Amino acid sequence: MYLSELLSNKIFISAVTGWLVAQVLKTLIHMAMTKSFQAERLVGSGGMPSSHSATVCALATSAGILYGLGSFEFAVTAIFAIVVMYDAMGVRRETGRQSKVLNEMIKMLSHMGKDVKVEDTLREFIGHTPLQVLAGAILGIALACVICL
Repeated sequence: MYLSELLSNKIFISAVTGWLVAQVLKTLIHMAMTKSFQAERLVGSGGMPSSHSATVCALATSAGILYGLGSFEFAVTAIFAIVVMYDAMGVRRETGRQSKVLNEMIKMLSHMGKDVKVEDTLREFIGHTPLQVLAGAILGIALACVICL
């Protein structure tokens, strides 16, 4: 009963589909650029397109379609989408840039003979560029329109 209810919820399906499609596209794009498959890209953050943006834009768009642009549901999901996308381009992107610099420092220290463990490196794929966020947003909006209209 609960599962059929959940699977008939177009807003939920739109958001999950936005995330899933973005993650698969992100993996394929990364694979095309690096000529190697990395399973982590299927669930990891960062990269093109932004799965965060695809998810929240699909969520907000489907709420807008189903409940109207003047609804409480659309207002909450639209503000949530704005906050998530702003954060992906701001704090999370800067964290990724800092990780890249710190990883270079770890390499330099290691080459200088300092005792630095390889597992001490930090994840660099964390945030998104504005283009990655825009691509994710367009993907999420398009998917919600297909699912809800």
